[in-house]
Amino acid sequence: MSEVVVGFMTAPDREQLVGIGRALVAERLIACLNVVEGVTSVYRWDDQLREDAEALGILKTTAARIDAVGRRVRDLHPYDVPEILFLPVAAGSEPYLDWVRGEVDR
Repeated sequence: MSEVVVGFMTAPDREQLVGIGRALVAERLIACLNVVEGVTSVYRWDDQLREDAEALGILKTTAARIDAVGRRVRDLHPYDVPEILFLPVAAGSEPYLDWVRGEVDR
């Protein structure tokens, strides 16, 4: 049985994030994407301190799909270096975890 993971991805706005999410779901790389608007990111880029409004995506997939998700995000994302992080799921609702697996492990 595949290990379920949760991923985090930011984008400049909701529309771009939803577009990436739609492609990933349609291609069965992720089971779903939740969008959180109103995120402020503070970071250093090109040796300058930056503060930008972004949208945050929370995605659910399996460990077996991590590499494919990362490649596809890099293809679709407007950033030169998109944030895409994955964390293992230690426990959760088994029916939900089974649904995630069923959506991506085909």
